[in-house]
Amino acid sequence: MANLYDILAAGFPADRSKPAFLLSDGSAVSYAELEAGAAQVAGHLVSSGVAPGDRVALQAEKSVEAVMVYLGVLKAGAVFLPLNSAYSRAEVDYFIGDAAPRVFVTDAQAFRAEADAADPLLTTVERADDHLASLIYTSGTTGRSKGAMLSHGNLAANARALHAIWGFSPNDVLLHALPIFHVHGLFVAMHCAFLSGAPMVWLAKFDDAQMIAGLAKSTVMMGVPTFYTRLLGNPQFTRERTAHMRLFISGSAPLLESTFAEFEDRTGKRILERYGMSEAVIITSNPLEGARIPGSVGYPLPGVDLRIGGSEETGVLQIKGPSVFSGYWEMPEKTAQEFTADGWFITGDVGRQDPDGRVWISGRAKDLIISGGYNVYPKEIELILDELAGVTESAVIGVPHPDFGEGVVAVVIGAQGEALDEAAMIAQCRGQLAAYKSPKRVVFVDELPRNTMGKVQKNLLRDRYADLFAV
Repeated sequence: MANLYDILAAGFPADRSKPAFLLSDGSAVSYAELEAGAAQVAGHLVSSGVAPGDRVALQAEKSVEAVMVYLGVLKAGAVFLPLNSAYSRAEVDYFIGDAAPRVFVTDAQAFRAEADAADPLLTTVERADDHLASLIYTSGTTGRSKGAMLSHGNLAANARALHAIWGFSPNDVLLHALPIFHVHGLFVAMHCAFLSGAPMVWLAKFDDAQMIAGLAKSTVMMGVPTFYTRLLGNPQFTRERTAHMRLFISGSAPLLESTFAEFEDRTGKRILERYGMSEAVIITSNPLEGARIPGSVGYPLPGVDLRIGGSEETGVLQIKGPSVFSGYWEMPEKTAQEFTADGWFITGDVGRQDPDGRVWISGRAKDLIISGGYNVYPKEIELILDELAGVTESAVIGVPHPDFGEGVVAVVIGAQGEALDEAAMIAQCRGQLAAYKSPKRVVFVDELPRNTMGKVQKNLLRDRYADLFAV
């Protein structure tokens, strides 16, 4: 039995004067200051009547004080509910109505300052492994957002596994430019640093010039694929600037094989891609030592069991393990639908697994296209399109078709200055794919709609081109 806060704090350096955050203005915040701030926040929450299990919501810009709020909520035994600072009032109203938080923080700096009036909470509130630590709301692309319930045990197990398999040590310095309302920046990145007692180069958001400057002080970088493509677009991002870096990790959205290859050509280093989701944090990872294969998300984490649902080689991934959430907040029927009768969580991601355990993701089950009665996996087509001359990136979707049920449509971003021809691209695809898989239309765009973590929002593309084949 242990509160996640105590598990993380056990990794803090013995000398608490060491930096936890290296800020862009040249200043630093020590582990002692971080610990004291968390204790003040926890004391303030408890004195305000927050009880173990109560929810505390935070919708604020990224800051050290926001991290103090997070850790203080854990220390007080409450449940942390992070909300994207870009959410609209209507979206926030839904989350607040659904989770019913006891406290809603909208200004982390002011809340932290206000907490100084309270006595610090020096003894962490005891929690069990199965007690709720955080509510993470999913994106809601297939209906209203669902609150994934992550326990202290879930988050501790994942943090320990990542800390071990990625080789984190007190000698590391993590370059952190991710938002902290999402599992990637909040749990994956920060927990690895905390368990190591390592400092973080702390950037409010991605800025390629600041990132390149931050690399000089860092050994590990975590980012979404967009971070890497933007760095590659800056001529100042060179092999020399990355020579001392130990590890580059990518996640939250698929990494294009072309980005993987260009990054290796530029830096001599291979990006480590991993796969996860709100309901289980990180599920698989390419190895620290061993082959990092472009297009693969590697192997299940220690303690995670993975299987392919159905009787085919490719199917929906199902998982079990200590980091898998217990269910969706106040949605028992939805929770029951998402687990098999024998207790495996149905991820909704389609993929396959090699005999040696390596995992390959084809896409989301909801993105599967059924054209003329045949299953079409968008990833297979996107891999071909992305290799065509002049193509920067593609997204393949299915939209209503009067003859085939769904017609395959490729939405393509062309490289700057490239003139692409729809008929020629379709012909090239037909030379490599069965006719039913080949796009029936190719649409050219300047950019693809993405969520805050860089994932292409195919639901919006399906809506946009729903009438493409209308008679």
